[in-house]
Amino acid sequence: MSATSQGKSVGIIGGGLAGLAAGCALADAGMKVTLFERRPYVGGRASSYEHPGTGEVVDNCQHVLFGCCTNLIDFYKKLGVADKIGWSSNINFIEPGGRLTVFAPSKLPAPLHNVLAFIRSPLFSLGDKLAIARGLTAMLRGLPEDSSQDFLTWLREQKQTPQAIKRFWEPVLISALTEDLDRISVRYATKVFRELFLFSAEGGKMGVPTIPLSDLYAAAIDYIRKRDGEVLLRTVVTGFNPAADGVTLTTASGETNFDYAVVAAPFQTVAGILPTDTVGENLKAKLQHFEPSPITGIHLWFDREVTPLPHAALMDRTIQWMYQKSKLQENRQGPGSYMELVVSASKSLVPKSREEVLEIALRELAEFFPAVKDATVTKSAVVKEVYAAYAILPGLDEFRPEAATAWPRVFLAGDWTATEWPATMEGAVRSGYLSADAITAAIGQRQEFIVADLPKAGLMKLLG
Repeated sequence: MSATSQGKSVGIIGGGLAGLAAGCALADAGMKVTLFERRPYVGGRASSYEHPGTGEVVDNCQHVLFGCCTNLIDFYKKLGVADKIGWSSNINFIEPGGRLTVFAPSKLPAPLHNVLAFIRSPLFSLGDKLAIARGLTAMLRGLPEDSSQDFLTWLREQKQTPQAIKRFWEPVLISALTEDLDRISVRYATKVFRELFLFSAEGGKMGVPTIPLSDLYAAAIDYIRKRDGEVLLRTVVTGFNPAADGVTLTTASGETNFDYAVVAAPFQTVAGILPTDTVGENLKAKLQHFEPSPITGIHLWFDREVTPLPHAALMDRTIQWMYQKSKLQENRQGPGSYMELVVSASKSLVPKSREEVLEIALRELAEFFPAVKDATVTKSAVVKEVYAAYAILPGLDEFRPEAATAWPRVFLAGDWTATEWPATMEGAVRSGYLSADAITAAIGQRQEFIVADLPKAGLMKLLG
């Protein structure tokens, strides 16, 4: 604990992962933390709630992590909930008609650990496999700059086949980055594949929370409170006033003064509470370059099990992923089966009615799992998260702000800030840790909360 930071107060706007990570780190640094969250629960876009139409607790959309998410994993360990993540090294791919392909790493050294799975895969022709190998080899050269080039253009330059694009590049990236390939930065597309497929087998392991998301992140409330902090739920911050010696936050209850503040709300919320001074206007101008991207979750409760698989990527249809919560989450025992279907970058579904979305989902699901035709849907819900993520557009790095601002007592956090990661839970936690790093540096005794990246394994140690 820093003697210089102890007793200093910090107000944090937003109880999503960025705000929670910042709050926990700054509480560890000895600061008096007060976190404001407008909802009755924390987690932000990674939260859960009781769905009014079903009476069931549902996640606002399915969230997964990977072994390369070192800061997110550190955050879970800090909160004591690391054992609430279920890990799998295998990823199931299913084609219409039901043919299953399981991708599992071999004992070959990275980056060759996935080679055998690709060679054996019936998903791709020989031409597709050679194209994919060519694309991944090009990514070994390093991360490109975040230029104006989109990833689909890059794939065509690398002579990728239509089937390789449709069945390999699209399923991974649209799910990971919540955007279509022609609207994704080459830099961040490359980062995803390097981390998940090339650097190590450990980096590509998939983790799924085994409890509802708000239960998972509620541990952060206890963490902050046990360190003499406060978490104020159902409390909306409508504005803040930065000064040379502190920051004033405004809520419906009045004004509260803090030594420092972390603005950790989503980009569209931040734009609405910025001061109208030059710094605020400049930041607002940057935020105008951000665009939201939606995710739709279709929750289905069946009277019986329709597949033994816990999760699968679904090929060639509107629905993209299936997560069987009955097998993935604790306390879901009982008759029947509960699953969530996920459609990322779901612009085509946003204007459709609940009935239309359910009709598409059930029709397509039966193509993968024929048992759906004989099962009865006992409950259903469609959750559209219009602001689920931001589009990592080509050239967006130019507009992503750093944690420190021109206001000496105000710092920023959020997956939209300059984290070197896209819109992910890892990016959000990194941003919270970066803001804590910056505040402790401003106080006079910097503490490093950021966790190092997962080490490269095998031949990647030599290839870079």
